[in-house]
Amino acid sequence: MGSRQIVAVLQIGGEFTTDDDGLMTYSGGEAHAMHVKSSWTFKAFKHEISSTLNNLKLDTYVFKYFLPRNNKTLISISNDKDLKRMVEFHADSETTYIYVIKKVDNRVIKSSLADSSTPADSAITGTTPDGSKRQKVCASWENAITGVGQVFEGPKEFRDALHKYAIAHKFHYRFIKNDSSRVTVECTDEGCPWRIHASKSPAKKEFMIKKVVGSHTCESETVKSHRLASQKWVASVIKEKLRDSPNYRPRDIANDLQREYGLSLNYSQAWRGKLIARKELYSPHEEACNQLPWFRDRILVTNPGSLATVVALEDSKFRFFVAFHASLHGFEHGCRPLLFLDVVSVKPNKHWKLLAATSVDGEGDVFPVALSVVDDESQENWHWFLEQLKASLPMPGEITFISTGKSGLWDDVSLIFPESYHGYNVNFFIEEFKTQLDDSWSEEVKDMMVEHLKKAIYSCSVDEFNRYVDLIKAESGKLAEWLMEAKPDRWSDAFFKGSRLGQYTCSISETIAEWIPNRYELPVVQLLDTIRCNLMETIYIRRETSNTWSEVLTPSANEKIHEEMSKALSLSVVCSAEGDGNSNVFEVCDGSVYVVNIDTWDCNCGKWRVSGIPCLHALAVFEQTEQNPLDYCAKYFTTECYRMTYAMSINPIPDVIVPPTSTDVSQSVGLQPCPILTRRQVGRPKEKPADPRIAIKRAVRCSRCKGYGHNKATCKVPLTVTAAVSSVSSQV
Repeated sequence: MGSRQIVAVLQIGGEFTTDDDGLMTYSGGEAHAMHVKSSWTFKAFKHEISSTLNNLKLDTYVFKYFLPRNNKTLISISNDKDLKRMVEFHADSETTYIYVIKKVDNRVIKSSLADSSTPADSAITGTTPDGSKRQKVCASWENAITGVGQVFEGPKEFRDALHKYAIAHKFHYRFIKNDSSRVTVECTDEGCPWRIHASKSPAKKEFMIKKVVGSHTCESETVKSHRLASQKWVASVIKEKLRDSPNYRPRDIANDLQREYGLSLNYSQAWRGKLIARKELYSPHEEACNQLPWFRDRILVTNPGSLATVVALEDSKFRFFVAFHASLHGFEHGCRPLLFLDVVSVKPNKHWKLLAATSVDGEGDVFPVALSVVDDESQENWHWFLEQLKASLPMPGEITFISTGKSGLWDDVSLIFPESYHGYNVNFFIEEFKTQLDDSWSEEVKDMMVEHLKKAIYSCSVDEFNRYVDLIKAESGKLAEWLMEAKPDRWSDAFFKGSRLGQYTCSISETIAEWIPNRYELPVVQLLDTIRCNLMETIYIRRETSNTWSEVLTPSANEKIHEEMSKALSLSVVCSAEGDGNSNVFEVCDGSVYVVNIDTWDCNCGKWRVSGIPCLHALAVFEQTEQNPLDYCAKYFTTECYRMTYAMSINPIPDVIVPPTSTDVSQSVGLQPCPILTRRQVGRPKEKPADPRIAIKRAVRCSRCKGYGHNKATCKVPLTVTAAVSSVSSQV
């Protein structure tokens, strides 16, 4: 296939807005035209953009685009594969819009040419090179105080207005009286007569300006005092920009406030203001707990058919469960009936644990079905999670569960899902096996034991399983006994009755860890919404990718069929039992004789049953009988099922960053402001050395006898011997 080329319009310096339907619109900034070729690498793509934008440094920028006929989800371009996909998706489009956007956390709201001297500098800060924003803001603040008779809701509102008034008129003030009933202020300049007094009106209970004396004669071009830039005021000014740019540095904050408001801040002031703003943005757990019922309601409104539940417990704890309709629909219609039960520890969020039920699609990629936020991985929490999961699943049939079996899962799964099957997570079981190995064994022996275990796990027949267990038993009878006590029907393909279809592990922990920022702790609502946003984008990308497939099976299943077919061509079908009426039963010679029954989709090697894809013996039969092997694959590996998995979309929640305005919602479910209580671990926190070499101790050597393990003071070798050693050493 030749190289494709599209016409792209680079958009930079503008901002996105979202309407009630979730449609995003981009406005403002600058536009530049360029060509993009599918043969380019991502590095070449960035170089071309940099050249187009006057050699702009792109280290702090990301690149996004919309898919054709979809303006709800921004798609990222971060590697060669993403770039190639974009060109393929827009091959029939006249024009493709690429948005060059400042890096932020999981969301992009605004973008700018921060390092250039163009009008686009104002996209984030809202300023132009000539300081028009400062002029506009200060102009509106000049009339914050109008004179005698002006009414305020209270003393706080009066002090806020006074603060803006002082910044606009460039003067400093001090409080003479400052309490809940009266505020008196005067200018700090000795020659300035300005003075103002406001107090509560006894009759109307209003806070009113009662007296203004003189006018200012002390305005200066630059306010150098730090007193006007209080920490809370700094926080209120920078909060919106900090939301868009979490890496907003204190030094940059000080420079921006100097340029925009004429205020001179030191580093510590800017740092403290940033700290307060971050606390306001990433609310404490009390506010987060109150927001959960509101977030649950927003999920149910924006994503009909979803299940979301929040329950308040004693001891200031809670449980939250969510299963989006798109995930439930995809699991029912496209995924194999297989669920991995995992606990996910999000590193920055030490107070929460995520319980996850995850399936896999036809390509073997993770497909989250349900999530729950709890305080710990206890049996009670797992039991509640499984009950909510059963209530959310539309399919009552047999389901295969895979887990570690901890926290009572062996009992709870069989209790809540009596018709299901339950097996070990293979990676966990192998790690448990390694803890049983004899410490006196060499690494070579240990590796050999692990390899025997893996072959026993993947054995499809009882004879093959027994052969590898016997090899382990020959080395350690105790180890073989431990394996049999672990119940082979939970971990070996030779005995497991569930349907794993070749999937033994799941990487949901790694996937979620990539989605969550690791620099700071997110409140529960923002944590869940971050996962929702990434899941929404993942579903859309995979759906659009599958629309380009033309084969019956998914690419990975097709590849496996072709690999096995190349081996099957060398086999011979030696017998077809046509005389006894079993015309669809064949014998295939592959060193041994294997019986293939294409009516029951079975071969006595067991691999067809275990994987859901015909084994090489069945493929040899299909080659002999000129049948299509694609008709004998499990439906979960077809492109049609894959597309059904991602047929539904997770809808945006536009106002998710807006906190609830009423506490009635939390009270309706019995939730009170309740931070999760955690107990500090006893003792000094353990720290790893920065350099592992620090832990290596140098061997002590005696300077008298030259021996190791002691020094000269504790040496027990007689002096005559040490003298002889020294004599021999000197002669040598």
